[in-house]
Amino acid sequence: MSARRSTRPAARRAKPRLTHVDERGRARMVDVSAKHETARRAVARCRVKLGEAFAAVRDASLAKGDAVTVARLAGISAAKETSRLIPLCHPLPLSHVDVSVALVARTKSAVITCEATTMARTGVEMEALTGCAVAALALYDMVKGVSKAVVIEEIALIAKDGGKSGPWRRS
Repeated sequence: MSARRSTRPAARRAKPRLTHVDERGRARMVDVSAKHETARRAVARCRVKLGEAFAAVRDASLAKGDAVTVARLAGISAAKETSRLIPLCHPLPLSHVDVSVALVARTKSAVITCEATTMARTGVEMEALTGCAVAALALYDMVKGVSKAVVIEEIALIAKDGGKSGPWRRS
């Protein structure tokens, strides 16, 4: 089978350049001042394997209180603080952040989903991912007295909309 040749100019075939690195290889914040503000949305998801702590979360019987509510609030707060936590992220005026925690009895786990929206010059992927990650960490904190064997897995971007690159969905 022969290799397929690209008809695109060499400049277009070049390796993608990392946007947060300058020409000398130093970390930098991207200048987005020339970009247009557009509506942007991102959704991130992760799974928290609760194991023996599942029933206590489901029944809201933990000594510390309602773990699901604490996780949701932690995720919302974290999304709002993303630019303070991730050094090269732009501070964004978030329009909405929603964190949901779905308990799955069959796998004794919690699926956390964080959706963030804004009208801005750059995307909200990091806000959604940060909200999801911190919600998972807060859930772990709530149950660590019951079980330290809890596992947080696969924090991933699920979807994004808006901006020059348009919509994207994890397949």
